[in-house]
Amino acid sequence: MTTAPVPVMQAHGVTRRFGGLTAVNRVDLSLHLHEIHAVIGTNGAGKSTLINLMSGELPPSEGRLDLQGQDVTGWAQPRLARQGVGRSYQRNNIFLPLTVRENCRLAAQSRAQRAWRIWEPAQGCRTSQALADEALERAGLARHANRVASELAHGQKRQLEVAMCLATEPVALLLDEPLAGMGAEESARMLDLLRGLRDGHAILLVEHDMEAVFAVADRITVMVNGSVIASGDPAAIRANREVQLAYLGEEEPA
Repeated sequence: MTTAPVPVMQAHGVTRRFGGLTAVNRVDLSLHLHEIHAVIGTNGAGKSTLINLMSGELPPSEGRLDLQGQDVTGWAQPRLARQGVGRSYQRNNIFLPLTVRENCRLAAQSRAQRAWRIWEPAQGCRTSQALADEALERAGLARHANRVASELAHGQKRQLEVAMCLATEPVALLLDEPLAGMGAEESARMLDLLRGLRDGHAILLVEHDMEAVFAVADRITVMVNGSVIASGDPAAIRANREVQLAYLGEEEPA
């Protein structure tokens, strides 16, 4: 009998209330190594609140979060990041005046901290530099390492944010609309990057681009009004009548 792999990260009945509004309602979700798990839904469905809960930016009102079998419910974002959770944002969250490599080195330092070496310049840390260079190589930005981040094209800035996540050596990657604002060519590069990141990571992808989601996701969870209405592989989600009516825009037959 084959035992199912233990999820890298798992939400059990996670709920978040803001006063009388329930933004996320008893959501169960599992992230597995070598898989991209996409979460889709219309605006206000609770997707961003869910990713904020799983990254530690918000504590859940109810429910439990597990990371590699450990209960991490209520852990703050810095603690989760040090434990292996990387997160990107809808808007670019990079240091525009710094070089591409410096952005990644700073991210790496948050994981490879050496507070006791106060007499050494931070840029001299070989561990942080190695992590940064490896992340840039994997994200396809190695040849841009010495460019100032503000000079990058929009798609490259999104790649840099992913690279900064990778520099922290995450096992779980939580990516909030990484394709936002991209043209076709930039989107294609990002999708190739995401496919390559399956190796060694469990990925949560929140994204509005349905063509991209169905092209890259191994599993899709659909949210409406804070609740999950369906979860399964892309073929099952395409065939799900409730999803078709609630999200994909199809009308009931007359």
